[in-house]
Amino acid sequence: MKRPTIVLLAGLLAAVAGYCGLFFHGTKEQREMLRSAAPELSWLKKEFDLGDAEFEQIARLHERYLPRCEELCQRIAAKNVELRQMVTSPNVDAKAVELKLKEAGDLRVECQRNMFNHFLEVSRQMPPEQGRRYLQWVHQQALADHDMAQRHAVHHMDSH
Repeated sequence: MKRPTIVLLAGLLAAVAGYCGLFFHGTKEQREMLRSAAPELSWLKKEFDLGDAEFEQIARLHERYLPRCEELCQRIAAKNVELRQMVTSPNVDAKAVELKLKEAGDLRVECQRNMFNHFLEVSRQMPPEQGRRYLQWVHQQALADHDMAQRHAVHHMDSH
């Protein structure tokens, strides 16, 4: 009776040890990414095969870019709240709404300009071929959003 219990416990212990070993081996890359200087950018280092110096420069650029980006996002959100309040008020002033739309649009253009300049700076920290590939990827992502908005507008016009 004692021997089967020892064999069972040894088997369980071996199974747990095996599982832990496989788990730690299988998640090694993800754990290393989380320990990096900028974990949210780790995919960029891997995808574009960046060296440590290139990656650290890009991480610094990212850190400098984020506060301005966040500020613009907050300002755009505030304009959207103002706009929502204006269009839901009992007496909608079309001229005031038009002005608020222009203000929000100007902020979006500023945001997009800053974003593009940031992407351009990031691409310049990469080897030339990787920088071109990065800009193509960024361009596809930005155009996908733009194309979707255009398709929605065309669909909306067609349905009326």
